[in-house]
Amino acid sequence: MLLFQETQELVEEVPQEKTLSIYNLIMDGGVGGQIIIALLFVLLAVALYIYFERFFAIKEASKVDVNFMDQIRDHVTNGRIDSAKSLCDNTVTPTARLIGKGISRIGKPLEDINTAIENAGKLEVYKLERNVSVLATIAGAAPMIGFLGTVIGMIVAIHEIANSGGQIDIKMLSDGLYTAMTTTVAGLIVGIIAYIAYNHLVVRTDKVVYQMEAKSVEFLDLLNEPV
Repeated sequence: MLLFQETQELVEEVPQEKTLSIYNLIMDGGVGGQIIIALLFVLLAVALYIYFERFFAIKEASKVDVNFMDQIRDHVTNGRIDSAKSLCDNTVTPTARLIGKGISRIGKPLEDINTAIENAGKLEVYKLERNVSVLATIAGAAPMIGFLGTVIGMIVAIHEIANSGGQIDIKMLSDGLYTAMTTTVAGLIVGIIAYIAYNHLVVRTDKVVYQMEAKSVEFLDLLNEPV
């Protein structure tokens, strides 16, 4: 009987491993921490929406028929300007709109045609980069917002310790630190995701821009060819 009681006491003294619950960390973080986490979730949703919306838009803009410039060359060389314009109008891509702008200026000085294409290109680049700068803002702001939540959590934890009459409760302090660091982790996660998404879109946009420049140069070379 004595052996059983000693065994039971040993079992009761074994420390229970404490598991971390993200939900509890968020809910125990007070109103300030919950607002910060909610704001970061909103920023994450906005970042993901902008990324996927721009990704599919840029992917669609990068699609160019490999025979497009050959057909333009054939129409322009044979004097079928209206057919060339119609082909550009029916091809819904930034490159086709640039070439269409150049075709509409045929007959004017080459410098005017080049200027018209450049102006149209600036507009197309602006359309491709629409809202992408928001991703860069989120990538920079999210970690700072998370750190703000951490500072608020630390202030609250220190305030609780100050009101405890000088008796520091290690459990209360550790819970406060857990909660405070949660906002930093959330902010870094959102910032990293937004940063990667932003750079990926920039790379894909640059490819489309280079594509437009190459086709524009090819079109100008076509106009410079001797008749």
